[in-house]
Amino acid sequence: MRKVAIYGKGGIGKSTTTQNTVAGLVELGRKVMVVGCDPKADSTRLLLGGLAQKSVLDTLREEGEDVELEDIRKLGYGGTWCVESGGPEPGVGCAGRGIITSINMLESLGAYEESEELDYAFYDVLGDVVCGGFAMPIRDGKAEEIYIVVSGEMMAMYAANNISKGIVKFAQSGSVRLGGLICNSRAVDNEAEMIEKFAAKLGTKMIHFVPRHNDVQRAEINRKTVIEWNPELPQAQVYRDLAKAIDENTDFVIPTPMEIEVLEELLMDYGLMQAA
Repeated sequence: MRKVAIYGKGGIGKSTTTQNTVAGLVELGRKVMVVGCDPKADSTRLLLGGLAQKSVLDTLREEGEDVELEDIRKLGYGGTWCVESGGPEPGVGCAGRGIITSINMLESLGAYEESEELDYAFYDVLGDVVCGGFAMPIRDGKAEEIYIVVSGEMMAMYAANNISKGIVKFAQSGSVRLGGLICNSRAVDNEAEMIEKFAAKLGTKMIHFVPRHNDVQRAEINRKTVIEWNPELPQAQVYRDLAKAIDENTDFVIPTPMEIEVLEELLMDYGLMQAA
């Protein structure tokens, strides 16, 4: 079983990218479990046709410790298993603890013992690597392949560079590696070229470029992945190609994060290209 975590700046489109990629993997015949590591509990919405999933923390609050595996996971699109960690009540507690509790619960209930039936476990992780809870999927070896969703915007690249620093830290004592960058386009000037250069400086590659298209939002309004909503759309093929790129990827590295001055120089260079 390949254990994959998707990281990136908050709001960059990790959940949308993850679910659409998983739909592409399903078409390839892969069996996938998706573990949402976000208090909003929306990491499986498109695979389940809506926010139909009670989170692990909500289940524990309502039912106590007497929980069965089927209480915290649901079967979604194409036979995908869906789990949402959830979070504390607003204004109370640490969201990172939800991830820790959820993963520990999945382990104790035997979800990972079924790994012979699974080709992938995907962790959709909130935001930057800023605390131990959100770093748990890579810290404890639950995820070994990391893909960072990024765009040509400054803060998205800054977050990706910061996440790479976290990967370096945990790679020194474990098997976690960076599999590449997924550019979720914001239609920034020279975006694809800039992210390719950024990836090279990190010692990795841009594994795929996802163009910005309103069909993604239209599918979300209909509570579906693009592939399920309209499999004939060009954007559906984009996600198939991304899924295939991940499925065939064998290039995993310990990244080489850069100093902020180098990152800013990269942004300046590509911004000036357009101005010229």
